Amino acid sequence: MAKIIVFGNEKGGSGKSTTAIHVAISLCYQNKKVGIIDLDLRQRSMSRFLENRASFCEKQKSSLPNPTYYKIDESNKDSKAASNSEEEKRFAEALTSLEKSCDFLVIDCPGGISNYVKMAHTVADTLVTPMNDSLIDFDLLAKIEPSTGKVVGPSIYSEMVWECRQIRASAKHPPIDWVILRNRLSHVFSKNKHQVGKSLDNLSKRIGFRLSTGFSERVIFKELFLSGLTLLDLEKMDDWQPTLSHVSARQEMRMLLSNLNLFSG
Repeated sequence: MAKIIVFGNEKGGSGKSTTAIHVAISLCYQNKKVGIIDLDLRQRSMSRFLENRASFCEKQKSSLPNPTYYKIDESNKDSKAASNSEEEKRFAEALTSLEKSCDFLVIDCPGGISNYVKMAHTVADTLVTPMNDSLIDFDLLAKIEPSTGKVVGPSIYSEMVWECRQIRASAKHPPIDWVILRNRLSHVFSKNKHQVGKSLDNLSKRIGFRLSTGFSERVIFKELFLSGLTLLDLEKMDDWQPTLSHVSARQEMRMLLSNLNLFSG
């Protein structure tokens, strides 16, 4: 059975798709069979990345490792009950199709909470929640007392993760390994950075997640998306001349994969 890695956060623009893409392709380079489900039914960033990748390979007459992509659509049923039922069926079919043939299954979720998002979080072995290193993004994990910086309660998203954990526990499934990824982390000390770090450390003990550094704000990730490429693809190209930014980004990728601990258990 495949190990399921879900990338989720209530907020858009936190780097979910970028991180999911690089994790999926890096697993492919480790000779793992990887399946992908793109649940961001409006933006479909991961789907467009794979289309760009196929176009690049065709134009360059080259071959790059690819995950198996399963297209899933939103239900257009009139009632919420009928819609939920149809989406549950479609999601189950996607899992059945990919789980037995893949080593890893990567699910990219949209910002917000939907029926599909809840189902994905319930089946997650590893949940990766990228967040920009700011108090605005932290607010999506927990509520803070402005004057003291103390955590006073969980957010709607954190409560949803807790509910999904309860469902898994009642079904006697292993607990979700929840990893909060601090993206766009500044290398310069600031009051905001210190407060976010302290609050995350306190919150991790209360609601049960691990912390990991993610990706810095780098233009290279946006440039590569248009060609459907990752940093690992560049390393295989004979004419590639790495810059200091490339080397730093590659190191961030390696640290992330190590911190996710995907090959345990």
